[in-house]
Amino acid sequence: MSLFKRNKTWWIDFTTPSGKRVKHSAKTTVKREAQEYHDKLKQDLWKQNQLGVISDKTWDDAAFKWVQAKEDEANYGRNLQKLDWFQPYFGNRLLADIDRALIEEVIGLKYEETTGANANRYIAVVSAVLTQAVKWEWLTRKPYIERYKEDKKRIRWLKKEEYLSLLTVLPDYLKPMVQFSVATGLRQSNVKLLTWEQIDLKRAIAWIHPDQSKSGEPIGVPFNKEALDAVKGQLNKDPVYVFVKNGLPIMDPNNRDWRKALAKAEIENFRWHDLRHTWASWHVQNGTPLYVLKELGGWKTLAMVEKYAHLAPEHLVQYVENVRVQENEHGTNTEQAA
Repeated sequence: MSLFKRNKTWWIDFTTPSGKRVKHSAKTTVKREAQEYHDKLKQDLWKQNQLGVISDKTWDDAAFKWVQAKEDEANYGRNLQKLDWFQPYFGNRLLADIDRALIEEVIGLKYEETTGANANRYIAVVSAVLTQAVKWEWLTRKPYIERYKEDKKRIRWLKKEEYLSLLTVLPDYLKPMVQFSVATGLRQSNVKLLTWEQIDLKRAIAWIHPDQSKSGEPIGVPFNKEALDAVKGQLNKDPVYVFVKNGLPIMDPNNRDWRKALAKAEIENFRWHDLRHTWASWHVQNGTPLYVLKELGGWKTLAMVEKYAHLAPEHLVQYVENVRVQENEHGTNTEQAA
């Protein structure tokens, strides 16, 4: 029986979906109250087992508590940026409502604008928050989240004529952001949140602080003429942020206007992050040494920029004659000995 009496007190006795037996006092002598307690407890335990729900905590509760514990870590700023990106999708939702289907749908939006490797960094943040929620007993388990493949793919970059074509069809508020991105190689997050406090126009330089850079190291960003012109064109538009639209920072430049411009310019298979690839590719093709490119781009190791080395094979020319087929003094073609 689900309810029974011991002396004058009602007790409950049932088995949960997981097979666990629950048997204890309802602490009441009124059967109706005991029945209500029984029904609520049984429903709560069913939610725990079937939905992974333990509490009424939200994503905001878990994310805030998780990131607070990361405040002294080098990647604290990057974690905050990722959590800010998730806010429109997960904010105020119960943890129980953030299931695998929702996570995959939201991460799919990030994947459309970046690489599989970068999308996986966002997955890692969601996974870390939900893992801690389980440890805090706010969830019984977290949903499985499949990572994207990080296979090496060809680097997508624009030729000069493609880039100039794109500039002619971009809306006015996106054009300076694109020009600045290609001129400096800065990542989208650093461009869209760039403030005037970070810029010295007299020295034609900007600073990316350690908590704003992917490497966790400060980056000094020198401007060429195109970068300086793009920034000067934004003067007096906003007292805080450099790139704005209707008085607000442009938090999602990888938007419908961006995709329309790409279509008009007949540019396919190109994402915002590929502007950084374009900047790096042009540097290498014009002779910038890889160790210099590493410093300019804020990469932590030289290995991270070696993927661009194949774009400038000129340094190999001196060796190609080592396998040249020559004519000997008798007029016979022979392959030069190794």
